[in-house]
Amino acid sequence: MDPLSRRQVLELFGAAAGTAALPASTARAQTFVLPAPPARPYSPPKRPVTGVIIGHGGRGSLYAGFTREMPKEWKVVGVAEPIDYRREACVKANEIPPENVFTTWEHVFERPKLADVAVITTQDAMHLGPALAALDRGYDLLLEKPIAPSWDACREIYRKVQATGAIVAVCHVLRYAPYYVQLQHVIGSGLIGDVVSVQHLEPIGDVHMSHSYVRGPWRNQAESSPMILSKSCHDLDVLRWWIGRPCARLSAFGGLAKFRASQAPAGAPPFCLDGCPAEAKCPYHAGRVYVRERLFSAHHVVTPDRSPEGILEALRRGPFGRCVYRCDNDAPDHMVTNLEFEGGATGAFSIEGCVSYQGRRTRVLGTKGDIVGDERAMEVTLFEGGRAAWDVTQAAGDRGGHGGGDVRMVRDLVQAVSQRRQDLIPTTLQASMESHLMGFLAEESRVAGGTVRPVTLDL
Repeated sequence: MDPLSRRQVLELFGAAAGTAALPASTARAQTFVLPAPPARPYSPPKRPVTGVIIGHGGRGSLYAGFTREMPKEWKVVGVAEPIDYRREACVKANEIPPENVFTTWEHVFERPKLADVAVITTQDAMHLGPALAALDRGYDLLLEKPIAPSWDACREIYRKVQATGAIVAVCHVLRYAPYYVQLQHVIGSGLIGDVVSVQHLEPIGDVHMSHSYVRGPWRNQAESSPMILSKSCHDLDVLRWWIGRPCARLSAFGGLAKFRASQAPAGAPPFCLDGCPAEAKCPYHAGRVYVRERLFSAHHVVTPDRSPEGILEALRRGPFGRCVYRCDNDAPDHMVTNLEFEGGATGAFSIEGCVSYQGRRTRVLGTKGDIVGDERAMEVTLFEGGRAAWDVTQAAGDRGGHGGGDVRMVRDLVQAVSQRRQDLIPTTLQASMESHLMGFLAEESRVAGGTVRPVTLDL
């Protein structure tokens, strides 16, 4: 059988979402070109904006790495990280002086202010303390999402920012990625009329699910944050952005179907490397995932010995070596959230962990036309005639992390801090609070069996 075409994949997604897919044979011919978003103004800073990294894990190391990509704009001058080899890697890569190297975040704020920006990239449950301490000492913030693991903590950070006047960027990086910027521009232009409904799917991928939300730091929501926030506050943020009106009410359903003890193979031990009888067939066997086939990054496996042998040894009794059916995870592997916005527009958002692929899929339905997209390509069809196709690989250059959103976000932060202009940041704390509240309420609704929750923003 021939591989599916991109058009067929998009149509299959539409059918799976419960909508009638347009047969390829009846598709309208392309008759117009989508309007391009205006270029964002850029003024080089007079000196590099400086940052101190609070937590040099995956995200912290990414933001620190932009020092090499934009040395005249961004420079990391300090780091706090309790794991020795991670801290030393940041020191070496950025030539950080010894007096600016710290084991924990508390030590950073015992010193006078040493940078322009505090980059808060600790685990979710640890955002509140360093964020408040940084604001008290006059830092601006690059705050990794989610803002904090509870609504009260989010509101505490928000009120402190209001009191200090700090520049803050929340890392909702999708708003900076060329694909999402183009999609929002099409919606905002009125080309498809008023938005009637949005269907949005985030397929996490089963291996990613097993790594991050079964074995990993976000597996247990009491120790981290609700999964709809830890994984998908990006998606709630762009849903609110696309529809352009506040959410009025929502409900949610979901649970844990696959990654639980009742699904474990017969005789499976607590740790994969203790001789699992299902090793040959299990797609989540730790040796296979992290070493033999490298199906997922072993970055979270903590060991200074990064060789295959060192990683295998760390897996023997480490969290990423556990059987995925015998963990203390409670993050749902499927969740649907239904949203109604002021004015009557609706949204349907699904997070799915029991799926073989990744990459968000979206349908935006308007009064004059519709949009079908998959983070790389989009098709816009107008009811009165006309069709346009757009592909990010042809329209945009650098597309690194999150489709190019990561580096563009840091560039916007540099602009905002150097010019003291919060309006240059699309993902302000104010803009992010509502979508976070939607997430907390969706989790409340899910746990309560889908009861409708009104969304009332009380800051």
